[in-house]
Amino acid sequence: MASNDSRRLAIWPDADDTNWNDWKWQVRNRVTSLDQLRALIDITPEEEAGTARARGRLSMAITPYWAMLMDPDNPKCAIRRQVVPLSDEFYVDPTDMLDPCGEDKDSPVSNLVHRYPDRILLLATDLCASYCRHCTRRRMVGTKERIITSGNLEKAYEYIKSNRKIRDVLISGGDPFMLDDSKLEYILKTLKEIPHIELLRIGTRVPVAMPMRITPEFVNMLKKYAPLWISIHFNHAKEITKEVKFACDMLADNGFVLGSQTVLLKDINDKPSIMKRLVHELVKIRVRPYYIYQCDPVRGTSHFRAPIASGINIMEKLRGHTSGYAVPTYVVDAPGGGGKIPVNPNYTVAQSKDELTLRNYKGYIYRYKEPQEQVVDKEEKIDIGEKSSAESA
Repeated sequence: MASNDSRRLAIWPDADDTNWNDWKWQVRNRVTSLDQLRALIDITPEEEAGTARARGRLSMAITPYWAMLMDPDNPKCAIRRQVVPLSDEFYVDPTDMLDPCGEDKDSPVSNLVHRYPDRILLLATDLCASYCRHCTRRRMVGTKERIITSGNLEKAYEYIKSNRKIRDVLISGGDPFMLDDSKLEYILKTLKEIPHIELLRIGTRVPVAMPMRITPEFVNMLKKYAPLWISIHFNHAKEITKEVKFACDMLADNGFVLGSQTVLLKDINDKPSIMKRLVHELVKIRVRPYYIYQCDPVRGTSHFRAPIASGINIMEKLRGHTSGYAVPTYVVDAPGGGGKIPVNPNYTVAQSKDELTLRNYKGYIYRYKEPQEQVVDKEEKIDIGEKSSAESA
């Protein structure tokens, strides 16, 4: 048996292949305590202090699968940094906000956010496979690990039915893929029965944090509610393992449209070379890079926030330097509920009524001439028409 398998069994004695590949076993055996963490990594004082204080809201929870990807000797490991609490989480920066995206004020009924005219966000659960320390919804995620109540679900359905402009529903949380098949199917089925709903989307990190959740039975259930678009949270190329590729292949082979949503994280993926490798690996597994998010100013995450200039620099090094399909949109989710605003390098040097001066990805200058208005008098139009008719005759 490989050394990694030996280490796995030393930590989880019942982690044979059958249990290891059972997603419910993964959930039951998540790393949630300091003692478990010490058995996995050479813990630093900052990690020990952070883990000791991470209680209640957004407690530590790491799937065994994800835990085995962490470098036990390197506290700067990109996998480890995302899930192990640090004492930095308990510093509150003056710019921090409890609800940076203003979701609570745009919530007409519980578990539903309605900001954009034609689409809504349905928060189906506060449960995730592993809890990302940069989580935007840390005010509510992982507190009691519960799912939406039947009463709140019915209120959400009634609200959607009464608003015929709503055509698109994004199911998120928490993570909807943490729901049992029957519960998620009930949500999908009920939404599909609303006549004016054209599109269902799911936001998830499960295929990355716990890929064994993606089973043939689960995929067959989802297929009944196609078209279904799935946005998967990827942050680093090291997350794309053979297990993740297998899960994404199963979803793509069954017709699901897959996109990635990445959060720009300081000292994790804020270098152009790191982000470029990620988007290339995503395209190879048929996941279209969709968004790079500027890390939201949520309370306790200032140590994760890279300057916006870092994001613009990444976009500068992607656009024109790699396939267009591999270039996501870099956005800032405007604090207070302004929605997603694209932030890009400035390729427009000057603009007038007649001409646009542009800079390309190499820095060369090009001028695009606007078409000149053509004035044709009425008699000329008639003559041309008569000539054309005669010729055709």
